[in-house]
Amino acid sequence: MPKISTDTIWDLAALEVQSKESGGGDEDIEQHEQSLHERTVIFLGSKSGGKTTILLRCLDRDEQPKPTLALEYTFGRRARGHNTPKDIAHLWELGGGTSLSDLAPIPINAQNIRGFSVVLVLDLSQPNALWATQDKLLQAARAQVEKLCSGPQRGGDSRTVKQKHVPIKTPHVLPKDYPDRELISPFPVPLLLIGSKFDIFQDFDSEKRKVICKTLRFLAHYYGASLVCTSSKSEATISKTKNFVSHLAFGTDKGKSMSVDPSKPLVVPAGADSLSQIGSPPTTDIDIGSLHAKNPLDLWKKVFERVFPPESTAERKQLKDPAKDPQYSEPLIDSMRAQKDQELDQYKRDAAKSWKGLELES
Repeated sequence: MPKISTDTIWDLAALEVQSKESGGGDEDIEQHEQSLHERTVIFLGSKSGGKTTILLRCLDRDEQPKPTLALEYTFGRRARGHNTPKDIAHLWELGGGTSLSDLAPIPINAQNIRGFSVVLVLDLSQPNALWATQDKLLQAARAQVEKLCSGPQRGGDSRTVKQKHVPIKTPHVLPKDYPDRELISPFPVPLLLIGSKFDIFQDFDSEKRKVICKTLRFLAHYYGASLVCTSSKSEATISKTKNFVSHLAFGTDKGKSMSVDPSKPLVVPAGADSLSQIGSPPTTDIDIGSLHAKNPLDLWKKVFERVFPPESTAERKQLKDPAKDPQYSEPLIDSMRAQKDQELDQYKRDAAKSWKGLELES
């Protein structure tokens, strides 16, 4: 009989009791251990907003960024030390801005939700699309996370049979001393907001910069998220962005630096800001009291869209079909497709004429 120490037996017993009290089993322990070494991050955001560039720079890959086709996957690895398993980050990127938001829930599942996080990249050079972009993409991701966390999980294999009546706990729980905890609506998983193209944004009018910066700070605080502004032309901002992304992907330290000056790239770790520091929505031409808002988020939306009216929905609907999106153009394929479309139209016209002739003969 193999020799077993009493310490090990007591440790196992305590672990089993704790597991039973939490409603889980061996699968819970195994998944928890795996989540320490494997995490999943999805990059969402503005179309052509620099998601791929940021992702490649964070992975230290010297590659020329290419337009993202729908939903793409890559991964990163990081060694903790000698003779230890490498940490693995599963990295997803959604292309097309909001036009392909229906694909956002695909990478979010019961197996990775405990180590899942979201990076939302917002193009600062296109402020008129900023609010609609964050709203639609975060709603799509939130709906899937809450769906997984709200009800019983059903599994088809033997590993999930014991867990199918156990709801998944929300991965992102704020500490009790989090600022304005009762006035905000935290995102259900860790969230990072990245304002991209700061090199273009810094040439904006100072008042417009102030509106955008305060709104970004409010959104980040309202969702319990971290915020950082960056530019692919600035190594300093890329380094700070990399720290935040690495924190989500590998659990490393995200740093303690903070900057809220609208003339400089914003750096605001989650929990470091507050509504009192952010202040009221920036407006001078309207009375905030006259705006009929349902909640603080709705109030900030109304003020922001007064300064930056949203883009027309007609343009966004046109981009719903990726085949019509210029960033996915393929000259040879597109010319052949155009030729086939012409042949199809001619066939329809000829068929219509033949049917009319048959009707006349009868």
